[in-house]
This record gives sequence, C-alpha cells and structure tokens, in this order.
Amino acid sequence: MKKALLPLAVAMAIGGLTACQNTNTNTVEPSQQISPFIAQQQAFEQLTSQFIDDLWQLSPTWALYNGKHVNDGYLEVPNEQSRSKTLDFIAKQQAKFAAVDTATLTTNQQIDFELISNLLASMKWEITEFKAWQWQPSNYNVAGGFAQIINEDFAPLDERLASVIARLENVPAYYQAAQASIDNPTLEHTQLAIMQNKGAFSVLSDDLAAQVAESGLSDEQKALFTTRFDLAVKAINQHIEWLANLESDLKQNGARSFRIGEALYEKKFAFDIQAGMTGKQLYQKAVDDKNRVQAEMAKITKEIWSKYIDTPIPPNDKLAIRQLIDVLSAKHVERDNFVEEVRKQIPELVQFVNDKKLITLDPTKPLVVRETPAYMRGFAGASISAPGPYEKGGNTYYNVTPLDGMSDEAAESYLREYNHWILQVLNIHEAIPGHYTQLVYSNESPSLVKSLFGNGAMIEGWAVYTERMMLEEGYGNFEPEMWLMYYKWNLRVICNTILDYSIQVKGMEEQQALDLMMNEAFQQRAEAQGKWRRATLSQVQLTSYYSGYREIYDLREQLKVEQGDDFDLRKFHEQFLSYGSAPVKHVKQLMTSN
Repeated sequence: MKKALLPLAVAMAIGGLTACQNTNTNTVEPSQQISPFIAQQQAFEQLTSQFIDDLWQLSPTWALYNGKHVNDGYLEVPNEQSRSKTLDFIAKQQAKFAAVDTATLTTNQQIDFELISNLLASMKWEITEFKAWQWQPSNYNVAGGFAQIINEDFAPLDERLASVIARLENVPAYYQAAQASIDNPTLEHTQLAIMQNKGAFSVLSDDLAAQVAESGLSDEQKALFTTRFDLAVKAINQHIEWLANLESDLKQNGARSFRIGEALYEKKFAFDIQAGMTGKQLYQKAVDDKNRVQAEMAKITKEIWSKYIDTPIPPNDKLAIRQLIDVLSAKHVERDNFVEEVRKQIPELVQFVNDKKLITLDPTKPLVVRETPAYMRGFAGASISAPGPYEKGGNTYYNVTPLDGMSDEAAESYLREYNHWILQVLNIHEAIPGHYTQLVYSNESPSLVKSLFGNGAMIEGWAVYTERMMLEEGYGNFEPEMWLMYYKWNLRVICNTILDYSIQVKGMEEQQALDLMMNEAFQQRAEAQGKWRRATLSQVQLTSYYSGYREIYDLREQLKVEQGDDFDLRKFHEQFLSYGSAPVKHVKQLMTSN
C-alpha cells in the first residue's frame, strides 16, 4: 500500500510545482504545493541516476559487466591519466552528495546514500592509499571484457564483433600502461598474472577469428580485425614475457610481501564488509564459533562412529572427527564426472526448494553449468558469473573447474574434500538457493544502487546461510553424516576468517595455515593448499562468508522470536532479498523499520 501512494504524491508534487509558477501564488491550495521532503527525495533520485550514468561514462567496462552497453568498443587504458580522471570524478561526486540533506530522505534512500558514499571513498582509497594497481599485476587482463561481448547474446553477432574490433585497438596501449604502473609487486600476484594472461588466448582465439571470417562484416572490417587482432596477440605475448622476466627478478632479488598489515587491513575491511565491527572483533568471534562447531561435530562422531569403524573411538575428539571424516570422504564422484555431477544435482535442488516452498524461483532465468574459462582459473574451483540488472534475462554461469589438470594424487584429495555430501552443500551455496538465486533477486530490486554496488558480505553470507537453512528444512533427510559434513564445511567458513586475519595481520606462515585448515577444520591437503594460495592473493574477502552468514542467521532468529507463529520462512527470504545486495545491517534496518 505504501508503494501505491508514492506515485500519487509525486504527481501531486509535480502539479504543485506547475501551479507555483503562476504569478498569483496566493491562489495555490496547500495540497497543491510541493512537499519539501518529496522535492528532496525526487532530487536525490535524479542525483543517483545521474551518478550511475556518469560512472558508466567513466568506466564503460564496468558498465559492460553489469549489462549496460554504454561504449562496449572502448577499452580503458589504465595509466596515470585515467587514475587522475577517476579521482577528479570522485571529488566532484562527493561534493554533490555532501550537499544532500539526508534527514529528508526515506530510509531506503538513506541506505543508497551510504552505499554510494562508501563506494566513492573506497575508490579513492584504492587509488591513493592501497595502490593495488602498483603491486598486483594480476589486475591487468583484457580477456574479461572481450569474453563478455563474445559470449553474451545481448545484440546481433555482427554488432558485437564490431565492438570487439573497436576494443582491440587499445590492447597494446593497455599493456604498455600496465607495465608502466606495476612497481614493486608481489611474486604471488605476478605469477597469477602470467597464468591468467595466458588464459586470455582462450578468448582471443582462432575460434574468434573464424567467427569474424564467417560473419556479415564488411571486408574492410574483417581486414581491420586481422590487423588489430595480430597486434593484440603480440602485445599479450610480450606482456607475458615481461612478467616472466619480472618473476625471475623477484625470485632472485626478493619481492614485496603479500601481507598488507593491520592498518590497511582494517580500512579495507571497513570498506568491503560494512559489518559494524572491526576485522579484529570478527576474528575473535570466529575463534569462539570454531570451538562451538567442533563440539557439535564431536557429538555426531560419537553417535555414528560404530556404524563405520570397528576400533574404539579415540579419546581425543579432533582425532576421532578426523578419522571418521577420512572414512566418509572416500564416497565421492569419479574425477571425469565431476562437472557433470554438479550439472545433474541442480534440478534436484530446484525440486526441493519448490516442494518446501522456501523461496520462489524464476524458471525463466537460465543457470548454465560450464567449465571455468581458462582466463578465470587459478583462484577458485567454483564460482558464479551473473548478468547485471540491465540484462536480467542473460545467462548466469556456474563455473566449475574440471580436474583434468591435476595429478592423480591431487585430484583424489580434491574429490575427498568435495565428497558425496559436501558437493551437495557446494551446489546449494553456489546455485540453488545460494548465489544464483540471490543475484536473480538482486537484479529485480527497485533500487538500482543496491543491485549494482552489492556488498560482498551480504552476497556470500546469503549463500552460506542457505546451506544451514536447507539442512534445517530437511535436505539430506536429517542424515547425521550430512550434518557432520555440513559442520565441516561451516567450520571452513569460520576458519576462513581466522586464516585471512592471521595471514594478513598476524604473520601466519604456510605451515601454520595448513595446520589450522587440516587439523582444526579437517580439510584435505589439496583444499588447504588452495586456500593458502587464495589467502595470499586476496585480502578481507575470505571474511565475508562468515560475517554475512552470522548477521543473516541472527536476524532471522530475532524475527522468529518477535513474530512468533506469524513468522513465515519464505516471506522472510523474499523480503530479505528484495532489497538488492545491500549490507545486512542496512537490510535489517529496512526489515525492522515498519
């Protein structure tokens, strides 16, 4: 009902504004005069809309990833001039928003204001203080934008290929600027850059050249493609060679540490997580939760030990848990069927969610399980690539990395980690009703700000929350083995926070990290080694899972108590997701303000 009143109020405001232009202002009825609050709210909507438009003009590639096609053929060159241009943009936008009287805004608008303010401050901090553009060579890779144009069917192929041709023009300048920007990098990000830039040739490939040759483009366009394509390939190869020389130098003479330290960590945590607590406070909370979850796992282990193991249970709880998990983990899919098994489980999850009426799923929004593209590999084994709010009907890709590049030993370790039970939990997290579902809802949010500038802790936290929620609702038939493996998975989420803070702030070394993950979180060696690698390549992001999960779960439990018998789980889920990907503390404010 409240939403229905707003258009009428706006219409009355417009009518009042027109009337106020009459020279005889004394004849205007009070009901016709525009409300100052409504005028401020309208002005704010115009300001945010203009901000988004200006941002896309500044960064057409960012727009492209969100499904907004402003200038797909333009590849920004990451040089000092572009950074200065961005800082100038930030200063002008901050000045505009500083003039807003937030007291006149609706609660929803106040949250949009905070999100934009945080985004601008974060952008400035990234350039002027954090300076990852200097020490993270993996920031530079042209493949993503080209892949977005080539693989997404948002326009006729010839039109998209024309954008590819235009975009190819700046590839040589792009890598020249990258090399000029890189200074005192880490060895780890340099090695990642080499691997991922080699993966760029899975996009700028012979298949692309064949598409152009067979297209309806003119002979002149095709010739231009060939010229620019060859120059782009040459530039990428030269950059890979440059990086390889840099890698050798860093190995010989030493490199910058990947650890960012407490001061930078806390600032990045505040910008990225927006949790209302410090990184250190979250770390301490995670340590307490680790002990609680381990106690739950010990109870289940004692309950089902004799079902699987004939020898007496060890008095050491962690040793007993580890031994039982090792036995259970032998039940897993064959390595060659890993991707196909993921694909097979998706309809089963859809059926369960629909039968239990946990949340409304939109069958018109495609979810495509695919092998992770080469240019995206080396960071995570599974991920979601979702369309932005401007292309709501586009494919959402569930990227699953096949195991064909692993040794037999590494593959077996990986499969034991993603065993029969945990693979199901993974698919809940990444797909149904986790990331895929949340991002579909986010695109439908009436607030474009909340959809576009999503909070990672809310996004990851939702995916983690759904894992427990699905088991609570009977997924897995309350099988103790499923709950044991869920707790193992959840313990990994908790230890992600402990690991990230300990590595980046407390100086944790690799063996200590492996001990934490293998002996405290009961992970397989391959998974632990992969997580160590990930923790050296990212900062703060690993804490987002636990932070968001705790906030969402605690909010649900609070509302269950307050609403009693009136609490409806599906209603909670759909209302929670209706606000886009805003930080949980803001979603809580919206859900409890009425």
